Amino acid sequence: MPNMFAIEEFLALVEAPIYVVLILAEIFASHYFNRKIYDLKDTGVNVAFTSLNLGLDILLKGFNIGLLHWINQFAFISWQSGILYWIALLIAVDFMFYCLHWVDHRVRFFWAIHLTHHSSEMFNFTTGFRSSVFQPLYRVVYFFPLAILGFDGFDIMLMYALTQFYGIFVHTKFVRNLGFIEWFMVTPSHHRVHHASNPRYLDRNIGMVFIFWDRLFGTFTPETEQPVFGLTKNVGSNNPFDHIGYEWKKMWADIHKPVSFKHKLMYIFGPPGWSHDKSRLTLK
Repeated sequence: MPNMFAIEEFLALVEAPIYVVLILAEIFASHYFNRKIYDLKDTGVNVAFTSLNLGLDILLKGFNIGLLHWINQFAFISWQSGILYWIALLIAVDFMFYCLHWVDHRVRFFWAIHLTHHSSEMFNFTTGFRSSVFQPLYRVVYFFPLAILGFDGFDIMLMYALTQFYGIFVHTKFVRNLGFIEWFMVTPSHHRVHHASNPRYLDRNIGMVFIFWDRLFGTFTPETEQPVFGLTKNVGSNNPFDHIGYEWKKMWADIHKPVSFKHKLMYIFGPPGWSHDKSRLTLK
């Protein structure tokens, strides 16, 4: 089995200079055009989240690859390594991320984890590093079907890392419409919609690399009005732990209300905003 850590170290060496150049260029452009899209404290929170996420991801990496490798023995498809294999894997990984991301937005328990990626009121390249801290604990489950379909566990995790690399570049205000690319790729315009709290933009444009999943499953919305970034009710703090615990505290209060067991379960696994007395609003 290839050394995943050696390859990721190589990717980091390639990616890091690109990230640094892009971020510095965006900071310069922000000041030059007086756009004010960076805030030092907010950027610090982004760095804290990606550090926590990365540490957890590294701890679980070997276990996850081994688990996928074990599941792969039950595969009913045998692939020949080649261009078709890697194209199919890219499409498959991106689709499974779409599924994961959809659940993260539609089930409150997972939204409580994913919320940290959306809690910034800024939108810049460093927002792409504002990770869902505890997502590495369950992400691999979504890749089980790919192992059953014959894709190697190492290759799955490598392809996921590459799609994440692409995902950083769509976190910017400085790239406008990209013409025909907007029809099949996720672009900065599409992803600005995803990070906005405007009612028409909530839970839209969920894909990582390809936007055709959103077009196919009815979650696509074009950027037609100025996005307002952040949550519908913002955390109001630059303490990373306030962001991490934000939804969990509200969930804890909800499940301790004098309601039925069914309603308690809905407060955990129902859609964000669900309430037994309809005192709050869901997306619907």
